[in-house]
Amino acid sequence: MRIRPGRAEVLGAVPVGGGTNFALYSAHAEKVELCLFEGEREIRLALPERAGEIWHGFVPGVGPGAQYGYRVHGPWAPEIGHRFNPAKLLIDPYARALTAPLVWHPLMQGGNARPDRRDSALATPRSLVCEILKPHWERPGRSWSHTFIYEAHLRGLTMQHPDVPEALRGTYEGMASAPILAHLKRLGVTAIELLPVSAFLDDRFLVEKGLRNYWGYQPIAFFAPEPRYGTREGFRAMVRAFHAAGIEVILDVVFNHSGEGDGSGPTLSLRGIDNAACYRLAEGGRSYVNDTGTGNTLNLANPMVLRLVMDALRHWVEEMGVDGFRFDLAATLGRTSTGQFKSWAPFLSAIRQDPVLGAVKLIAEPWDIGPGGYRLGDFPFPFVEWNDRFRDGLRQFWRGDAAQIAELARRVAGSAEIFDHHGRPATSSLNFLTAHDGFTLQDLVSYNEKRNEANGEQNRDGHNANYSEALSEPEAKAARKRALLASLLLAQGVPMLLAGDEIGNGQSGNNNAYAQDNPLGWVDWPKADWELCAFVARLAKLRHDHPVLRQSRFLHAKIRAQDGMRDLIWRLPSGAEPTAQDWHDANARCLCAEIRGAAEGPAGQVAHEAFFAIFNAGPTLNVTLPEGSWRQVLDTTRPEAPESTHAEPVTCVFAQSVQLFIRSTAR
Repeated sequence: MRIRPGRAEVLGAVPVGGGTNFALYSAHAEKVELCLFEGEREIRLALPERAGEIWHGFVPGVGPGAQYGYRVHGPWAPEIGHRFNPAKLLIDPYARALTAPLVWHPLMQGGNARPDRRDSALATPRSLVCEILKPHWERPGRSWSHTFIYEAHLRGLTMQHPDVPEALRGTYEGMASAPILAHLKRLGVTAIELLPVSAFLDDRFLVEKGLRNYWGYQPIAFFAPEPRYGTREGFRAMVRAFHAAGIEVILDVVFNHSGEGDGSGPTLSLRGIDNAACYRLAEGGRSYVNDTGTGNTLNLANPMVLRLVMDALRHWVEEMGVDGFRFDLAATLGRTSTGQFKSWAPFLSAIRQDPVLGAVKLIAEPWDIGPGGYRLGDFPFPFVEWNDRFRDGLRQFWRGDAAQIAELARRVAGSAEIFDHHGRPATSSLNFLTAHDGFTLQDLVSYNEKRNEANGEQNRDGHNANYSEALSEPEAKAARKRALLASLLLAQGVPMLLAGDEIGNGQSGNNNAYAQDNPLGWVDWPKADWELCAFVARLAKLRHDHPVLRQSRFLHAKIRAQDGMRDLIWRLPSGAEPTAQDWHDANARCLCAEIRGAAEGPAGQVAHEAFFAIFNAGPTLNVTLPEGSWRQVLDTTRPEAPESTHAEPVTCVFAQSVQLFIRSTAR
């Protein structure tokens, strides 16, 4: 097999001109060997040319389907950051597919004080040469104000669904099967956000305990779809099916760290390619900066590592068809070479100016565990941010904690005090009650404390501040869930629902099911609460049909030019507006909001409706309605009751409930 100089312009394995061009970045390598496989036979070819820090070669006769990897030669000097070890077969960071899932094996260990000279080729999946495809994608193209996100785990959603064919459960095809699509359309979902689906590692910590990495937050190959879910063709078919149903696909992506962990972890890709260049190091190179809590942090201040991330994101948009990304621990992505978070950091600046990526949905998880790592509200447009203040505030209000009406007001109005700066829209807040990380909605009303013993960490893992309450009566649980869900769907911002919450799914109190690839972590379809599901669908339709409930401009109680009314008026049950003292009343449990189209919006935008929402976490009481003729469109204590005219000046509002009224305004 012959090899000759190739081209350095495009990294990865690119079929072209009767062969394949291979190009790999390594700033400190002394030699790079391309390893081609014919069955179990390994053919090693040294890449013959180097252009700057990119090693490259062209192999005639090699095309799509060929299996390959790399062995990279260089110094073993961990004290200055170098961990080259040619005994380890390395996965191409640009590989578009792998031959098998990644599961930790002792042969993958690269060494710590000294190199591990055992050959890892028998344990490490091989990279696959793939045809580069950029088909035309027909996208739903939803605006943020029309978006309702459903966060789901691909296996978890499909493994116990009785109508999904058994052979398709846990696969891309199963995720896009007719029963799943029908459920999401019935629910009113406009976007599905999938937990990580790029190839990830079942890490040693879990394998040695007989567990698996269920969630997938240990990435190794950033371009490759996870093999245990199917093929790249299967992934693309899934995306097409979602698009045909009018549903966008958002991927939860992990670019803050890799699954190689710290110095005691395996050598699978970046560590063996160029550890000192690819990771942020400390103590002269001896140790890893660990702003992520996973052992390492990618060095996005290095232009070539930044290029890897940007190329991977464009790959998922252009070649695989996805419509956006949720960035795990995004505060790490906003750190500069000094480790400080800056809104103009290299990654944030690069993605904002990119003509492909700047046009898709971008969601930041705005924190990490590093210094100054809580950055809620600090991400620049066009990022939308996970708002944990919404999650915690709503939980505390509905639990009946003292002095929470001011917090409720801030969250229902879109958290303007956090996001209303630099021209950011009111859709900057991604509102959620629950997510994969934490209690489900059912467990939120069923447990006072987490129950994570199944994870094998003596219940030390997972959040402790859950603001949950173990209610004893089934109807009390149902009422609390309906009130929480109504608050989510009626609030300004972008709502996100955790898969299974709409049917009462629980996890037996486990609020960190990252290793529970079993019925505990899967959605329990056989026990589905279809009445609750119908209620969520009703809320979603209400939000969709009435733009006042999903505005792009913030509400600041300013007077509207069209009718002289304020766009937001807070009221007490008596009908009076709260005083400064009322806002801090420890005993207040009920707050009302009169909502119209934003005064600062374009003339005539969402101008012809007014809403009156009542949030009552306290005992049953009478609430005075504002003047005018109101129609009741929602009462969470009567989830199936139709809309009705309300002629009385007061309404009886039961404990733990939400009521919503609407009336037309003058045009």
